[in-house]
Amino acid sequence: MNTLKKTLALVATLAMAATALASCGDDSSSSTSESKADTTKASEDTTKADTSEASTGEIDASVKTGGDTFTVAAWNADDVPTLIAQWKGLSYDTIKDDLADNKVDGINCIVFGVGGGEASERYDQLFNDGTDLDVYFCEADWALKYINDDSKTLALSKLGLGDADFANIYKYTDEIGKDSNGVRKGVSWQAAAGGFAYRADLAKDYLGASTPAEMQAKVGDWDKFVAAAKEVQEKSGNKTALADTVGGMWQAFACGRTQPWVVDNKLVIDDFCKDFADTAKDLWDCGGVTQNSQWTEDWTAAGTNDACMGYFVSTWGFGGFFLDAAGGEGGATYGKWNVCQGPQAFFWGGTWIVVNPGTDNGQEARDFIVSATSDEAQMKAYATAKPEYVNNTKVMDDLISANTVFNEKISGNFADGQNYFAELANNAKTIDFKDLITPYDSAVKGEFLNAVTDEYLKGGKSWDDTVVKFKQKVVEAVPGITVE
Repeated sequence: MNTLKKTLALVATLAMAATALASCGDDSSSSTSESKADTTKASEDTTKADTSEASTGEIDASVKTGGDTFTVAAWNADDVPTLIAQWKGLSYDTIKDDLADNKVDGINCIVFGVGGGEASERYDQLFNDGTDLDVYFCEADWALKYINDDSKTLALSKLGLGDADFANIYKYTDEIGKDSNGVRKGVSWQAAAGGFAYRADLAKDYLGASTPAEMQAKVGDWDKFVAAAKEVQEKSGNKTALADTVGGMWQAFACGRTQPWVVDNKLVIDDFCKDFADTAKDLWDCGGVTQNSQWTEDWTAAGTNDACMGYFVSTWGFGGFFLDAAGGEGGATYGKWNVCQGPQAFFWGGTWIVVNPGTDNGQEARDFIVSATSDEAQMKAYATAKPEYVNNTKVMDDLISANTVFNEKISGNFADGQNYFAELANNAKTIDFKDLITPYDSAVKGEFLNAVTDEYLKGGKSWDDTVVKFKQKVVEAVPGITVE
């Protein structure tokens, strides 16, 4: 994605709501159409490894095989077509058109062309209509709706896939792919770790930080981040905000939560909630964060005119909104950025592959999942050709240590040739969501952010009044849970 898309607006809301479950956006992934690697053909000689070697497990007899058409569904065409191309050794450049024109033998790809949140409604319709469906893609925000429903998702062990097949995936992605009983139902091919990307020249001028390590020392926790923001404001003559938006800040902050939002069916409002509200207010009042909304032209323009010094960005955003915030290749601030881990390890977005229990193509479902999420040769080729930050610690560590240039345009936006994926890898390995995920996260987190923004920051209301509004919104948005 190289231009700001209106379709991301809905996804942004979901991503903000899911905070750290925030959904990789419409999950446009880290891809751009330009790549240093040759995308004309997915390297068959090096990547078409025998995927049967990836696991010794057998497909359960209850899973049907041998169906005529393998059907995959997703809300957009950003990832599924190229994953299919990688799996089958087809052209990346023509795969979307070939699938749309039914030119790929035995494969049907249903692309809704909607924002991530709307996809859930479309999937429900497919199930209600009894439409042929083998594999589909769930965004983090609402994945548990399906992962916790045995009539909608198949345990991957039924395909003969177990822990050994996913030994190198990032821990947080595994947690999201498991149901409430710890059964693995989904697996992601991507890791959407984030970092704090900032103007290297302004960091040197205003904070005396000449390297990402020095910048990290200035913003390594939220207290330091607020102090740095005030310093930037002072030295810039109140011209430059350190952070892009409250929504962007929320992506990172929410990954620091230590309790689930709902426990024993009751909404949990703890000290974390007040900490976020007060941190956001400190930044809002001192001008340390812009008052722009995400997914607007003002938001990205702030990166080109010194109104904003830094953005919270995930893997997929570096070739999308963040590149727009530099003005694109050759833009006003292109090539002047660096990235550090920031005040909080976080991820933003992500998509999980799940299997319809009614599939009649169990073998193809297994092979597709193995190609995308387990076969290291396939994943390495995909990481460099798409490009993508794939969900495999070994593959990414090898590529990063080799100083792989995943995409020249994206990499060229970083000063001094910084290997930006190396910073994201540090965050990806430390994110932990064990026992923190609930099916209500998307709605609850979204309503909390809205209440803080509208009541506490813009409205000047008290914290108690803000909490009352938050509770009212949760009651409306999430019927069935107890709000005291």
